[in-house]
Amino acid sequence: MSITICSVQPKDLSCLLQLIRQLAEYERRLEQVVAKEADLERALFGERPVAEALLAWRGGQAVGYALFYPVFSTFRGRAALYIEDVYVVPEVRGQGVGLAFMRTLARIARQRGYDRIEWSVLEWNAPAIEFYKKLGAVPKETGWVGYMLTGSALEALADDGTRDSEPAEPA
Repeated sequence: MSITICSVQPKDLSCLLQLIRQLAEYERRLEQVVAKEADLERALFGERPVAEALLAWRGGQAVGYALFYPVFSTFRGRAALYIEDVYVVPEVRGQGVGLAFMRTLARIARQRGYDRIEWSVLEWNAPAIEFYKKLGAVPKETGWVGYMLTGSALEALADDGTRDSEPAEPA
């Protein structure tokens, strides 16, 4: 049976959210999923969309999704396509869905003039790592450490003068 890759439409948001939860369960992070359909609708179809998503269909059933957005490198002076998620339901893995997603994303990147595609993969996800290696992807070994500011720390920083001390300016 053939695979069809389509852009997510507003009517697909409940399906997308269900697949997001499946990915989170696979990654052992289901408790972190707080997104609601309204959040996805705002992110994908709001006044200023911040991401795009694709669904893979096989025989009328959604069997995976990819969510992506542009990022920009000041050093390169070019944009890239950043893949936040690629997820394929377990029962159809190894049947070309992941490859169809990656080909579609590569075509989107090329059409938009992006010079690369970037993503991250959990270090324990050996099947995904092997799949990406077969595509010719290489790990980014940048020496950079990823950081995140969220929750009360983000709120405190956004409030003027409420933190105990002012941080040093970055280099």
